[in-house]
Amino acid sequence: MTAADTADLVLRIVVGLTIVAHGYNHIFGPGGINGTAGWFASMGLKPGIVHAWASGLMELAAGVGLAAGFLTPLSAGAIIGIMIVAGMTAHRKNGFFIFKPGQGYEYVLMIAVVCAAIATFGPGYASIDHLATIDDNLDGWLGGLIAVGMGVLGAAALLGSSWRPEPPKPATPATQEVTTTQDA
Repeated sequence: MTAADTADLVLRIVVGLTIVAHGYNHIFGPGGINGTAGWFASMGLKPGIVHAWASGLMELAAGVGLAAGFLTPLSAGAIIGIMIVAGMTAHRKNGFFIFKPGQGYEYVLMIAVVCAAIATFGPGYASIDHLATIDDNLDGWLGGLIAVGMGVLGAAALLGSSWRPEPPKPATPATQEVTTTQDA
């Protein structure tokens, strides 16, 4: 196993298990699936319960797949799609930095880019893809294109079919001060 294989393994495990934890939290966290469904619906993902289950289960499956190096471009592509949807629905309006109120898109951008890089680099030696000898067919530019294409097209399909955010409320006109002048 080379240094690159080791670095790839570390990235796959850390990012994959981070996504698993995120999916677990969506389903079993403090608010449970109903809390996640309400949050998703409030952002315009309708019906919220369907998206909560789909997101949570997809994060669990794709995270495990990425960590294990199983169908790596597909696992990475699923995560890229999830990050694009999260970026568009929850984080984009808050700016770049994660520490801004409402949390910016910095985190989801980094996860998506790392997943694209992993898919392009390939799963490495310590992976199910390598054991099954499918890594030679799915790494390099083809793996990266599969992951990015799947992520972008999947996110576009989901957003186009299911994202219905509430229109912004019109701004109320500022109350104007009435000033009077006294005659001298």
